[in-house]
Amino acid sequence: MLDTHQLNVFLVAAETLNFTQAAQRLHMTQPSVSQHVQSLEQYFGTPLFRRVGRYVELSEAGMALVPLAEELVNRSVLIEETMKSLEGEIHGHLLVGCSTTPGKYILPQLLAGFHRSFPRVRVSCHVASQKESLQMVCDGDVHVALTSLPQTVCRDVEFLRFTTDEIVLIAPTSHPWAERGAIEPKDLYEADFILREEGSGTQTAVRQALTAIDIAEERLSNLLTLGSSEAIAMAVQEGLGVGFVSRIIVSRLTKSGVAVIGVRGLKIERDIFIGCHTRRPQTLAQAAFWQMIVDLGEPVIPGTVEPQ
Repeated sequence: MLDTHQLNVFLVAAETLNFTQAAQRLHMTQPSVSQHVQSLEQYFGTPLFRRVGRYVELSEAGMALVPLAEELVNRSVLIEETMKSLEGEIHGHLLVGCSTTPGKYILPQLLAGFHRSFPRVRVSCHVASQKESLQMVCDGDVHVALTSLPQTVCRDVEFLRFTTDEIVLIAPTSHPWAERGAIEPKDLYEADFILREEGSGTQTAVRQALTAIDIAEERLSNLLTLGSSEAIAMAVQEGLGVGFVSRIIVSRLTKSGVAVIGVRGLKIERDIFIGCHTRRPQTLAQAAFWQMIVDLGEPVIPGTVEPQ
């Protein structure tokens, strides 16, 4: 009979293509990983990996086994959670992927409410870029992902809109703009900006909103590019320049030292979505979390965006 633990070991080894890395992820020894893989190969009577010098790659049989093993392992987890939940409480492990701002400022409040309703569910959060988070959904590494860009690198993902995040322009309180209340769009070309990196949700939303008022983001004086909105807020507090950040960060992180600057005609909002894979069997914990989001009343958006 097939051993789901051995299949899980095989899946991790197939993902990493490195038995040492697989052992580290599984908290096992490398010889133990090799032994489990060899046992499966003996069971099926065919090699699952090809050894090429110091490296390994999946054989044809190994590639065929991956989706079947994923389905069986997922079903095994579902069976265990279902049987435990017969006691009257949902058990399980919810895996969530998210980008930086939703992960730090939106997800904790969301998960706090979920934990109050389902205290037996353990939650792990993986913070990565939006594209990486959605790729983890496609690969089955997480159950759901938070993103402001409802597009994926694979099909069969649906998105649920559940909140809106406002992005505002901030400047040091010593900046001339701080006393003006609001500025004209063309005034943006006169300041030194601290901007997010290309491809971030904030950067994408800012660029689209600026384009709508005929301001070219590439013409702004980009003094510094930083990988988090928190870092931008801190740099603005230090007087290095101005920048666009989530209003959540302004209210929670920068209570002094910065001023919110209005720009005539400019309003930047980004919807925050949760995405999940529709063709993978849901665990009870995942289904409970998804239903909680559905109950907030926002519509599901089918994953019809073409893969990038």
